[in-house]
Formats: sequence, C-alpha cells, structure tokens
Amino acid sequence: MKITRRFTTAGQSPYATIPFRRATSEIKNPDGSVVFRLDGFDVPEHFSQVAADILAQKYFRKAGVATRLKKFEETQVPSWLWRSVPDEAALAQLSNKERTSGESDARQVFDRLAGTWTYWGWKGGYFTSEADAQAFFDEMRYMLAMQMAAPNSPQWFNTGLHWAYGIDGPGQGHMYVDYETGVLTHSSSAYEHPQPHACFIQSVADDLVGSGGIMDLWVREARLFKYGSGTGSNFSSLRGANESFPAAAAHRA
Repeated sequence: MKITRRFTTAGQSPYATIPFRRATSEIKNPDGSVVFRLDGFDVPEHFSQVAADILAQKYFRKAGVATRLKKFEETQVPSWLWRSVPDEAALAQLSNKERTSGESDARQVFDRLAGTWTYWGWKGGYFTSEADAQAFFDEMRYMLAMQMAAPNSPQWFNTGLHWAYGIDGPGQGHMYVDYETGVLTHSSSAYEHPQPHACFIQSVADDLVGSGGIMDLWVREARLFKYGSGTGSNFSSLRGANESFPAAAAHRA
C-alpha cells in the first residue's frame, strides 16, 4: 500500500499542530461520594468533557504499565516501530509502588493503537515502503486525536497493550489466523493477538455440558465480556419447554 499524507508532515510529530489541555474526570454516587476520579490527564483541547470522561474512565489502561520501558529489537522491523517491553534492570532501581502506573495521556492511547496497526501491517507486508508505514502511523494518530476516525471499544481496551507496554498473560482460549501460514491457531498469549472485535452472535447446541452446548456458551460469553466485546446467542436449536428429548439424547441420558 502507498499512503499519501493528508494531515501530517514527514519528520514532524502528528501532534505538533494539535493543542492539548489538562482535564479531570469524576464519577460520584447519588450521595456525593466519589467512585472514580482522575486528575491532570492530557487530552486534545477540542475534546468535550464527555469525550474526556470516556477516555479516562473506560479506555485508559488503569494499571500494569511499566514506568520504565525499553525497545525489543526485531531485525525485520524498522527501529521506530519496535515494540516495547518492561526494562527490568531500570525497574529494579525503583520501589514497588513506582514500578507500574496507568495511562494518563491521550497520546499514549493514540500511539499504542496506531503503532500496533502499523506494526501488524509491516509484518504482514502491507506497505510499499517504510515511508508509507511511517505515513500511516502519523496519519492514524492525527485522525484519532482529531476525532476523524475511531475504532470500536475492544480496540481501545486491548489493542497495543502488548506492543506498547509488553503487557501479556496466558492464553484465554482465543484463536487467530496466522498471517504467514493462513492456519487458524490457538493463541498462547492474552494480548499479543488481542480480542479487538465488537460484537459476536454465537450458536449453541441442544446439549447441556458438551462442547458447543449450554454450559460451554457461558464460558464463551464470559471470555468475550471479559475483554469488552458484546455477544448475543442464537437459541433456535434448543428444545422448547414441552418438547421431548431427541432419540439420541434420550439414549445418552
């Protein structure tokens, strides 16, 4: 892909022409007690209070972001696009309380989203040249900051936590198609191949505990809700209240 710059200039930060402001976000109970408050986070100046609240309350990563990071070198990826991992040596010099934090600047969120999309695109061979990859990265960051483009909620929640901060965990049962082999693969990582999809419609078999059945549906629903997606289910295959067991099911029972 060739990417033509529309809003940004090569060699200049995409945020150079966008003023930012400090904001505060708060949620209170009816009795006035504070449920959530975040002071002094940075958003584009034109963001409404609602937009700032959504970012602070929903989309900022609240914890687990290492305060000292280093780049993870990959010989087939340009150095400006290397992903980051916790710098364990630098973190060891800090107290436990100082080692992790949360996101507090909208630019962190825009960078991790656009950076991850660019990283995936580079590794998948999408860009004609490195300049096109850099243009895509800059243009996407600008458009996110200017509210000209926005992904769905699970993208804001999950995309880029591995690329930007090295956040990870054991696989949660997700699958992805390997871009090199085209093979559907079980992910061993919770965030390297995240769940960025908005909504799912699931099927359910007329079976209580078998694979794809009613109890299995609960697990799949929990997996989707955990990472911020929505889900609905097609229950048309289940028997009605007064319908009898199919012969095969009655035999198993």
